[in-house]
Amino acid sequence: MVKIDQPKSVRKGEELDKSVLSEYLKTVNPEWDGNIEVHQFTGGYSNLTYNLVIGDHDLILRRPPFRANVKSGHDMEREYKVQTLLKPHFSAVAPVYHLCTDHDVVGCDFYVMQRVKGVILRAKGLGEEGKPSDYEQIAKTWLQTMVDLHQVDYQKAQLSDLGKPEGYTRRQIEGWTRRYKKAQTHDLREVAKVMEWLNKAIPDKEYHALIHNDFKYDNVIFAPGDWSEIIAILDWEMATIGNPIMDFATSLAYWAEEEDLAVFGPFISQPTYQEGNPDRSKLIELYGHMSDLDMSNIVYHYVYGLFKIAVVIQQIYYRFHHGHTDDPRFAKLDQAVQAFCFKAVRAIEKNRVSHLFG
Repeated sequence: MVKIDQPKSVRKGEELDKSVLSEYLKTVNPEWDGNIEVHQFTGGYSNLTYNLVIGDHDLILRRPPFRANVKSGHDMEREYKVQTLLKPHFSAVAPVYHLCTDHDVVGCDFYVMQRVKGVILRAKGLGEEGKPSDYEQIAKTWLQTMVDLHQVDYQKAQLSDLGKPEGYTRRQIEGWTRRYKKAQTHDLREVAKVMEWLNKAIPDKEYHALIHNDFKYDNVIFAPGDWSEIIAILDWEMATIGNPIMDFATSLAYWAEEEDLAVFGPFISQPTYQEGNPDRSKLIELYGHMSDLDMSNIVYHYVYGLFKIAVVIQQIYYRFHHGHTDDPRFAKLDQAVQAFCFKAVRAIEKNRVSHLFG
């Protein structure tokens, strides 16, 4: 069996004041009174995730990155709200306990939730514990969970105010274009071409649903020993009411095939390129069948997904470039921006989403 995901030591510069945190938490819940052990899940590039162990209580604390512009997408209150309201209507959500907006505790908003123990697939994949044939079931479970989320009645869950569904596609294209220009650090020919192409061909047809906006393998937790069940979805910071095909297309943009390795090798965070995984064309077929949505314009949406990821990466690189963080992981993210947009250009030129470098 693939090992349950485990936290590591806290990264230098991202420590929490345990004494202040301990004093605060016991006022929230008397059962949280005691010595705190703090570790960190270090795989992500955005909001920070800590593991707090207080006696028999195994908790997660989520907070924005240090020195981040919270208004740009690190809204803890939003994450807390989505998970709290969604939990009664959708099983793959961790129990959320408390939102803190008192910045005297850790210097920013944060929330605390239950730790869900399971398997998170990262770049190394199944390793010696798994077999290639497992990936077919993994992909189907992952896709079905996404479809199930998209089919949640967001009005019944009181989440209608998360976003404005009408005109979502146009707002996304224009909004991510503005965000890139605001965070731009280099003149990249590929980025300019992708932005021009997307803005000239914005489709009118769209669907509306509750969407996650960052649905990928390292943001879901599989049940230990059971690839047919996802027990929790993580990182709800970008959840909104929008076009489910654009949500799927963003996931598709993260999905690397074997021939992508030459261009994307250092930037691949999922094992989707390994033997046994469906290619992107097969994923489109599966998602279309499960969701019964029209996938005829998927190339456009796929290019959007690649561009959106590139902009998110550019925003992170912008922080490094201007000295707002010295995290060494961010030093070469400008190359990732170029790689994602290079792939988008290939998709435009070939008018397909799969086998772009063969």
